[in-house]
Amino acid sequence: MAARQNAARREREKRLLQPGPAINLAAGAPKLDRLIHERLRLGMVSALSVNESLTFNELKKLLDTTDGNLSVHARKLEEAGYVACAKSFAGRIPRTDYRLTAAGRRALERYLDHMEALIQAMRDR
Repeated sequence: MAARQNAARREREKRLLQPGPAINLAAGAPKLDRLIHERLRLGMVSALSVNESLTFNELKKLLDTTDGNLSVHARKLEEAGYVACAKSFAGRIPRTDYRLTAAGRRALERYLDHMEALIQAMRDR
């Protein structure tokens, strides 16, 4: 049994080492959205896509990041129109709520479609 498993493993390795068809996703394929592709921003839009809104502190805790890092990335998403920010006060404490905009949801869908196409292209090799 071990000999069969080793032979199957060697065959898989041999197939992986053989040159396959070139994957040309750049020709006519949409470019990867670099704004969303960054780890923290992808985490933010992903979290906001499954929640109606999240506060700054909820996002900070969820993404395990610092105040400064989160605020810089949130601002980039806000400037792109992917995230909307609402500032208010709860008593005397400032509160910042974020929600994903329709443009942000479309951008995330395009990003996910692009990543799925990349994965499928690699599996089809």
